[in-house]
Amino acid sequence: MMKDRMSPFGRKKTGKSFPVKVCTLDAELEFNLEWRATGRDLFDLVCRTIGLRETWYFGLQYEDSVGFIAWLKLDKKVQDQTVPQQPTTTFMFLAKFYPEDVAEELVQEVTQHLFFLQVKQAILSMDIYCPPEASVLLASYAVQAKYGDFDETTYKPGMLASEDLLPQRVIDQYQMTPEMWEDRIKIWYADHRGMSRDEAEMEYLKIAEDLDMYGVNYFPISNKKGTDLWLGVTALGLNMYEKENKLTPKTTFPWSEIRHVGFDDKKFIIKPVDKSAPNCVFFTSKVRMNKLILDLCMGNHDLFMRRRKPDSMEVQQMKTQAKEEKFRRQMERNKLAREKQLREAAEREKAAMEQRLLQYQEENRLANEALRRSEETADLLAEKSRVAEEEAMLLSRKATEAEQEITRIRLSAMKTEEEKVHLERKTREAEQLTARLVDESERRAAEAKRLKDELMRARMAEKTAKEKLLEFLSRNTYSSLSSLYPEPAVAASESPPYTNGSVDPLLDLSVSSPTYDPIVDSDMERLSLEIEKERVDYWKKSKHLQDQLRELRSEIEVLKVGEKQNELDALHSEQVRLGETKYSTLRKVKSGSTRSRVAFFEEL
Repeated sequence: MMKDRMSPFGRKKTGKSFPVKVCTLDAELEFNLEWRATGRDLFDLVCRTIGLRETWYFGLQYEDSVGFIAWLKLDKKVQDQTVPQQPTTTFMFLAKFYPEDVAEELVQEVTQHLFFLQVKQAILSMDIYCPPEASVLLASYAVQAKYGDFDETTYKPGMLASEDLLPQRVIDQYQMTPEMWEDRIKIWYADHRGMSRDEAEMEYLKIAEDLDMYGVNYFPISNKKGTDLWLGVTALGLNMYEKENKLTPKTTFPWSEIRHVGFDDKKFIIKPVDKSAPNCVFFTSKVRMNKLILDLCMGNHDLFMRRRKPDSMEVQQMKTQAKEEKFRRQMERNKLAREKQLREAAEREKAAMEQRLLQYQEENRLANEALRRSEETADLLAEKSRVAEEEAMLLSRKATEAEQEITRIRLSAMKTEEEKVHLERKTREAEQLTARLVDESERRAAEAKRLKDELMRARMAEKTAKEKLLEFLSRNTYSSLSSLYPEPAVAASESPPYTNGSVDPLLDLSVSSPTYDPIVDSDMERLSLEIEKERVDYWKKSKHLQDQLRELRSEIEVLKVGEKQNELDALHSEQVRLGETKYSTLRKVKSGSTRSRVAFFEEL
């Protein structure tokens, strides 16, 4: 039976593999490694798992057995290094080196995303100093990257206040509620409409790389005089800081001026390219720290020299694929934007048609109401006409009876003169009555005729109104239905009208193919022009953002709590007052000869 063996650091070797957990800032990966696996094996396994090709920026960080932060050496076995003795070995997959220009150097979207997460965490944990106004702007880009475009209909007050978006230092320094901070973040968030996640993350990194502490690894050191200082290892060189000021370096040594770096125990030596200049020497408290500094110096110097050489074939291929992928995504976004515009236009047209339909329905109701009133008027006139006819017939009968009475009176013989006079008087009265009745009968007959004419006109008007209503309903119903339900589009199976029945590959984005589809030169030229235009637009936008930042700084200045300002806040305020930036400071401290800067460092 094979006996259990012990690893060089006391781990009991119970099999051919051991568990390892690797944490990125948004995922946890678990592997089983062979006992003989090297750091390179584990590193490559992680990179393949997450699809990362720009591997030269990253490393595997862990806390060693004595609590010191270390990076896994890729050329040595994992078990031969000072990894902690735990059932599962845990590593952090982090950016070890920073680019000089994120927009130019970071190619893959996954690389940009990992840098975004790491820089965001460093800002929120206050490892990188960020002014309050810049914190608000960065928070708006972080929200755009997470939630997409601002939508007033789905946005709920308090949604952003619950997010971890601002450094606690910024929140504590102002008499502002979470809702007040949210309102200021929301204003900028709404301005980022149409920006994709990778674009928002890149904008975040562009702003963050202008912060003084971005991309700087700080180490406590001392010079020959014993003065406590900070060493800052960066992508451009080695910066020297005073103990109380991590923002503004006192002097710097660019990689182009450094010929060799090394250490002897706790003594670290920088040999300049200028052989007439003395070596720059500083001291650390631990040899482990010197090893870490040397590792970072070598990696940053290698990348510094690589950037100043033509891109390798691998990098050229990645950049070409990234440009093509960016072009394809842009085409897809343009297509989606057009579809969205068409959909919104269709919805607006539908709403307008529905509004017109309601208007037609209201007009129809009013026409029906007018028709009903017209019918009621016609019925009333018909009733009046009937009553007038009956009255005329009654008067006609009375007139006939009066004539008969006159006839009887005339035929009657009066025996006496008195009776004759009396009869004549009666006759005159009867004649007068008859005349009145005849006049009244004629008047009533004329009124009956007039009422008949009005009744005929009313019935003609009713008939005309009905005909117009039917014509109106038939016309508007057909037009409404035609607008709401357009004719069906050409069937999907029909070929588009391209020459020889072929489909334009730049427009038919829905067709997927397992083969590589290169973009023609004209498209690449168009992409280059778009990129140049984006660059010009970026500078214009940058000036606009600077104006907004100044405006926000002035707005919240009155709410600042003075006693909660720390040394970095005071230093940054002084920089703003003097008009200094990260880059102007570096230009200033880089002036002079290497000899003079070494002498200046030793006198600090």
